[in-house]
Amino acid sequence: MTLPIIDIGVNLMNSSFDRDREEVLARAAEAGVEQLIITGTSVESSEEAAHYAKSYPGRLFSTAGVHPHDAKDCGPDTAERLRRLAGLPEVVAIGECGLDYNRDFSPRDVQRRWFEEQLRLAEELDMPLFLHERDANADFAAMLKDHPALIRRAVVHCFTGSAEELYTYLEMGLHIGITGWICDERRGGHLRELVRDIPLDRLMIETDAPYLTPRDLRPKPKGGRNEPAFLAHILGVIADCRGEEPAALAAATVRTTRRFFGI
Repeated sequence: MTLPIIDIGVNLMNSSFDRDREEVLARAAEAGVEQLIITGTSVESSEEAAHYAKSYPGRLFSTAGVHPHDAKDCGPDTAERLRRLAGLPEVVAIGECGLDYNRDFSPRDVQRRWFEEQLRLAEELDMPLFLHERDANADFAAMLKDHPALIRRAVVHCFTGSAEELYTYLEMGLHIGITGWICDERRGGHLRELVRDIPLDRLMIETDAPYLTPRDLRPKPKGGRNEPAFLAHILGVIADCRGEEPAALAAATVRTTRRFFGI
């Protein structure tokens, strides 16, 4: 029996899906993934995501934002283009936005500038936030605290951080997205303990496909590509870690996700 679940973060417009995007969606449906939110990481990818989601009303949604890696490419028209996208019915959040000091693909001052721009946009439009943070906890939390009205409408997507970081975010009131990172015994072992402490009404699940393929998935997918159909496996691992029944966890994450994104 498949459990109805929602993938809050899938990079469905990634080129790795160009040859079989429809088949990927069909496999997701067979695995119980009823709704998916396509991640926008630049103005261009956000436009593509919204355009594609429009073809699947009620099933596909998207975000509109600029990832910190792409902040260096922002220009005078970036904020206005995101504002126009945010007005579309299929666009349900601002993001993916935030700070990434791990790779520094964009200068840190530029990352902070465009994170702030997107925080203001979400505030102006009264929209949820889909957030990215890596090795930038102090600046990230400080900037969010300057926008207290946004915090309870914000989800830290693909959380992989430390206990201290998790408890900081939970104390602030943020929602948390968990991916297949928790299935990796080398890097995600600590998450198996921490996931127990995330309140059920602030926990959401995602694949971040085509990235972060669950390491313990059997059989391993050809080419190693992650896809939304594997969300059921991730849900099962999280339920086991929390000592909960998968059906109860699935229902709770669906309730939380629909309330949060208004879908």
